[in-house]
Amino acid sequence: MLIRIGYDIAYEVPVPTPMLLMLYVHPERMRDLRARELIITEPAVELENFTDSFGNRCAKIIAPPGVIRLACDTIIEDNGLPEPVFPGAVQHPIEELPLDVLPFLLGSRYCEVSKLNDIAWQLFGHIQPGWPRVQAVCDWVHANVTFGYEYAREDRTAFDVFNERRGVCRDFMHLALTFCRCLNIPARYATGYLGDIGVPPVPSPMDFSAFFQAYLGGRWHPFDARHNERRIGRVAMAYGRDAVDVALTTTFGKHTLRKFQVWTDELPALPRVLAQAG
Repeated sequence: MLIRIGYDIAYEVPVPTPMLLMLYVHPERMRDLRARELIITEPAVELENFTDSFGNRCAKIIAPPGVIRLACDTIIEDNGLPEPVFPGAVQHPIEELPLDVLPFLLGSRYCEVSKLNDIAWQLFGHIQPGWPRVQAVCDWVHANVTFGYEYAREDRTAFDVFNERRGVCRDFMHLALTFCRCLNIPARYATGYLGDIGVPPVPSPMDFSAFFQAYLGGRWHPFDARHNERRIGRVAMAYGRDAVDVALTTTFGKHTLRKFQVWTDELPALPRVLAQAG
């Protein structure tokens, strides 16, 4: 399956303004790209590419005064299958976890492990450790938190989500991954593309999509507490402790968003041409 992915975003800034961009696909998916992935800027500015401490591909620019446009349009290949289920994936004792996984057990800006620890054990302590426990967390968050774009708020934490019972996709993930950390399951926040592939189309405009990953059975597995189903065609862009670490754009100064479009569309299958002898 081929998927066309991309975006067209524009900001207006009053003075020269540094910006950090996390708008590339994650290195683990670079081998699946079937066209060049370039960030086009208008006006043209220099991009300084780098890799952050979480292994995400990033760029730094200095946006000139006025409107700066950021655009990309590329093609990626996907296996076209729903994300796999591993019901037997085990939860590791902390002493057996790889050292680079341990930070994803700790609290972070939006994920207050200390405030939710007792609640998590009351809700999920009786569930079988491993995949069933993470799935139970997703089931609970999906059933008890109401989604709505009108509920978006930049400062809402996991503890706020538990008390308010509403939010956008990042809020669902913050609460679910915080519960996992409370239960000694490493969990990290993720963002990327997720189109309406294999599911009924949603009438709201396309956006980037948050999800999270839990470390079970020696590897990271994707989970999505908002949709709570295994999806087709998810393309990861960045991983971190929470939304702070994977902000797609960070602007160091006054700015106004002027345009925001994202697309994730399955391309029609190419017809097979059968060569005939003679």
